[in-house]
Amino acid sequence: MNKGELIQHVAKSTKISKRQAREVIDCTFDTIKKNTKKRGGVQLAGFGSFSVSKRKARMGRNPQTGEAIKIGPSKNVRFKAGKAFKGVL
Repeated sequence: MNKGELIQHVAKSTKISKRQAREVIDCTFDTIKKNTKKRGGVQLAGFGSFSVSKRKARMGRNPQTGEAIKIGPSKNVRFKAGKAFKGVL
C-alpha cells in the first residue's frame, strides 16, 4: 500500500473527502516526525513506537579502492512494532 491508497482507504472508511483524508494523514505524519525529533520518540499504543538511534563515528572502507575512510556519527529512526500489531501478522 502506498500513500495514495492509504488516503483513498481512509476517505472511504470515514466518509470524508480525499482532500480531508490527505490533510489528516499529512498532519499525522508531520506530528510523528516532529515529536520523534523533539522528544526522541513517539509511542502509539497497540501500533508501535518510533525512536531515534544514534551511531558512533567509525572507520569504513571505500569499496572501489579499499582505502580506509572515517564515517561520521549519525542519527536514524527505528520502528518497533507493538504487541497488537505483531499479533496481526
